[in-house]
Parts: sequence; structure tokens; C-alpha cells
Amino acid sequence: MKTRDRILLTSLALFNAQGERNVTTNHIAAALGMSPGNLYYHFRNKGEIIHALFLQYEASLGRMLAVPGGRTLTWQDKLGYFEAIFRGLWDYRFLHRDLPQLLAENADLRERYRAFAAGTMEQSRLIYDRMIEAGLFAATPEQLDALILNLWVLATSWTVFLNTTATLTGDDSLLDERLLRHGIYQFVCLEEPYVRGDAAVHLAEIKARYRTPGEPGPLEIIAASVQAAAARDASVPANQAGTRSSSQ
Repeated sequence: MKTRDRILLTSLALFNAQGERNVTTNHIAAALGMSPGNLYYHFRNKGEIIHALFLQYEASLGRMLAVPGGRTLTWQDKLGYFEAIFRGLWDYRFLHRDLPQLLAENADLRERYRAFAAGTMEQSRLIYDRMIEAGLFAATPEQLDALILNLWVLATSWTVFLNTTATLTGDDSLLDERLLRHGIYQFVCLEEPYVRGDAAVHLAEIKARYRTPGEPGPLEIIAASVQAAAARDASVPANQAGTRSSSQ
């Protein structure tokens, strides 16, 4: 693997695990066993690494959301698009989790992200147009506009939602692959009123792929975490009082 690619791979792992704010170029160089000078030969600063990782993410998602030519879309293609969104959310979760801060600090990334957002939503419209042609979907232009915007907001904020909830409750398990997949379940629910044909026939199967019937959903899981955090906080004074009594 080329040194540049090794830097990007290691940086992505560190950013995802620790948060971009907590990782410096010195941390990245140390993890790679190289000198900071060697790293700066390939990237002048951390901002350039983040920008390069975003370009990777943009290109990867663009490939996965491409519309096949020469054939009609199927309900299995819908699954492929859902998986593409999920994979991007998970593999580059630091981008979504830390996005407001990253955009505020990097003007080049901010401009690139604007174009990315517009292009992705336009590609989403093309996908839905093809799904309508295939008899898998039915929606008015107004409904389609609202759906695409709602899906975009959900996709870009789901990781932030889980991360802030984990921070508030002290439950780090909330930011895991399982609950990220629940974000895809939310996509399916937003689409549900508009699915037709084979997509409607297989709707229960699609839902079960992202949430097992009877399995607690994010609301139940988060409520349990809040209750656990409250119980933990309530027990602290009692424990401290017990410690003081025993020491006396």
C-alpha cells in the first residue's frame, strides 16, 4: 500500500474511533510509525487529510448510487441503495458526527460539500424517477421533493443524533453499527406510503433486514439508556454516604 493511502486509512480509523478533534497529525504519524515530517510530505496539515477522506467518501457513494443502464430497477436495487447509504454512514462516521465543526474550519471542504449535497439529492431524484418508471414507487413532484429532503436530513444527522444521545446518557454502545442500521429502517418508514408493486410486496422483508420484528427500536433503547443513567446518578450519593459511614 502506498504511504499516502496508509495515512488516509489510519487517519480514518483514528477519526472514527476518537473523534477528529482528539486526533492530531502527531497521533497519526505515531500510529503509522513514521516521523511527522514524512507525513507532512504527503499532507501539509490535518485539514488536507480530512478533505482527501471526504473525496474518497464522495466518490464511493457516487459509485454506489449510480443508476444501472439498460434495465429496469428492481426492489433488490432499493436494498443496494440502502446498504450504500449505511456503509457510507458507518465507514466515514466521523464526517457525519463532526460535520458542522469540519465545515466551519475548512473553506475548501465547505464548498465541496455544498456541491456534494446538491449532487446527491439530484441523484436521489433520478433514482426515484426510475423507480416510478419501474412501478415501484408513486409520488407527486411535491411529495418527492419533501421525501428527498427528509431523507437527506435524516442521513446526515443520524450519527449526530446517536452520538449526542450517547454523550448525554453515558452509553457508548448507542453509537454502534446496529443502531446505525436502524437509521436505514427509518428511511424505509419514510418511503413506506409511496412504495408500490414488488417493493410493497417485499416491504416486510426489507424492514426485517434492518429491524427484527419485536426488537426494541432506537426510542426504546434510548429510553432504557436514559433510565439507566438516571438510576446510576441517583445511586451515587447513597454510595458516598455509605462510604463515609463505614469510614467513621
